[in-house]
Amino acid sequence: MLLSHDQGLTLLDAETGKTLKETKKPGFLRLSNAGDGRHVMVSDADVFRVFDMGISSQPHGDHTHNYTYEPGLAERTFAAPKAGHVVPHAGKVSLFSDGAGTIQTLDADQVGSKTVEPHTAKTKAPHHGVAIALPDGTMVHTEGTKDARKSIVATKNGKEIARTDDCEGVHIDSRNGSLTTVELGSSYWFRSLARGPEGEGLVLTYDGKVNVIDVETGKVTKRIGAIKPWKEKKDWQEPGPAIKVAGDKAYVTDAENKELVVIDLESGKVAKRISLANTPVEMAVVDGVAEAPAHNEAHEGHAH
Repeated sequence: MLLSHDQGLTLLDAETGKTLKETKKPGFLRLSNAGDGRHVMVSDADVFRVFDMGISSQPHGDHTHNYTYEPGLAERTFAAPKAGHVVPHAGKVSLFSDGAGTIQTLDADQVGSKTVEPHTAKTKAPHHGVAIALPDGTMVHTEGTKDARKSIVATKNGKEIARTDDCEGVHIDSRNGSLTTVELGSSYWFRSLARGPEGEGLVLTYDGKVNVIDVETGKVTKRIGAIKPWKEKKDWQEPGPAIKVAGDKAYVTDAENKELVVIDLESGKVAKRISLANTPVEMAVVDGVAEAPAHNEAHEGHAH
């Protein structure tokens, strides 16, 4: 587990709470899984950095091989004015530059390579955007300006093949074009959202509870008390709670009390509380297994 704070980065053993490595890097750092189960992308002003978490699990026939490496920031970086969203999907990872409106895409398992160069595409104007590379070579990305974005465009082989210009806030059920709201009884913010191991939605609300949602029915199936009541700060870069999932565990940071809460999603109970030395801002969790493998890779060797 990697945590960012105002002094840099802290690598923790999520099982024991032991600090494995401290990296001095003052400033605001955003963290995103690279998709290969080993690396985390660090958005640092005008560059994407690569943090090697030091673990990897590779399927091999009817079993897996586990490997360990020296953790820390890798030499490889990706220049990107106002480095923004990172989206891993189907063996690829896309890096979006808000300041240039450019998209860099490469194989997720190559993010730590010193030599592989990403494929680069450009949107019509710089904006706070996002992009995702699909298995068939299609690139889906936002279009907009610094003031607004409501367009989603799909391109293939450099040509536009589909678009919508009425997607306010750029959020939809892509299967049928619908949007369903769920009444939670309490507010949340952008670091409050995660998906469980069975695809269930997880939302950490102001009352300190993790709401478990059946995304097919829109029903809340559990409410798990995690942290004390909280409220979003005016400045989104100020420390606040965050939730991430790896395996059957959910991890919740309590910025106000410098604590990490580990939740067993199967039982719906808090399994552990870990005190932190620094006030956490963002969090990334990996377990060595690729979160967004290439097509069919997740089924090789029956490793589902």
